[in-house]
Amino acid sequence: MRVLGIETSCDETGVAIYDSEAGLLGDALYSQIAVHAEYGGVVPELASRDHVRKLLPLVKEVLQQANMTGSELDAVAYTAGPGLIGALMVGASTGRAMALAWDIPAIGVHHMEGHLLAPMLEEHPPAFPFVALLVSGGHTQLVQVDGIGEYTLLGESLDDAAGEAFDKAAKMIGLHYPGGPEVARLAEQGDHSRFRFPRPMTDRPGLDFSFSGLKTFTLNTSNDLKVDGELSDKDRCDIAAAFEDAVVDTLAIKCRRALQQTGFKQLIIAGGVSANQRLRDRLEEMVKKERASLFYARPRFCTDNGAMIAYAGCQRLMAGQSSDLSIQCQPRWPMDSLEPIAKG
Repeated sequence: MRVLGIETSCDETGVAIYDSEAGLLGDALYSQIAVHAEYGGVVPELASRDHVRKLLPLVKEVLQQANMTGSELDAVAYTAGPGLIGALMVGASTGRAMALAWDIPAIGVHHMEGHLLAPMLEEHPPAFPFVALLVSGGHTQLVQVDGIGEYTLLGESLDDAAGEAFDKAAKMIGLHYPGGPEVARLAEQGDHSRFRFPRPMTDRPGLDFSFSGLKTFTLNTSNDLKVDGELSDKDRCDIAAAFEDAVVDTLAIKCRRALQQTGFKQLIIAGGVSANQRLRDRLEEMVKKERASLFYARPRFCTDNGAMIAYAGCQRLMAGQSSDLSIQCQPRWPMDSLEPIAKG
């Protein structure tokens, strides 16, 4: 089955074609970072307009990569939520219209299920069951995964997601949007022993996260070091290092607990923050001690992309699932409400 995947949940327009036998046939991505950078964050109306401008040209590009026409596709998958409602509607309405024109089925895909299954696109994918750490700009969750659609939420952030915390910490020390990659870049130059920031909620049982206190600690440290309202380059690098260490350690501690609680020996990390090299290194150390294995997608499939939507949609379509003619997008959509794929 050859499936066209469309991702337009936020500020990246992703399109890909996935073949259930041959794998990924084409993949294209347009990032809106330059559009939103001057505003310091995503402007929903601008995001929707940019998706309208870029989506069809990307579809044409991917069809050319795959040396196919739309009539040779077997289905269309599009992100139906969670995300920005206007942005979601662009992908959903376009995907549904193309499916009608080509007389093929379409299916709305859960954005975070797409992220969760992104490591399946790699040469050596994990096998079910496993623990998944979903860590992105809008979500930080630990999920027990027994199969596609068989998800048990183990823990989640009670306030900001890790990615949001990275962006806000970046703004506190004078970095530009998007802040996460900038914090990681500065952290490489920082003194990791100068400060020790708190590892929130690791001194109590449970698998939930909270990063609000860490943000406050970062802000106070930054304000204490400012001279005439400015941080020195060294202070900025050292704060970035301490902040990154705190987030990475917190995530690693909770992941270890999740593996111990479930008894599973496979951990996958997915979402934009899973591209952070320090996080990957720290988790590799942890799983080795737990005699477990770590899986993640290549960097370009960690952030929002069409390939993960095409893959996730393909799995559900092959199981006989599809969406009706109505266009239903959900800005909020609990992943544990998804229908499981029947086994056997």
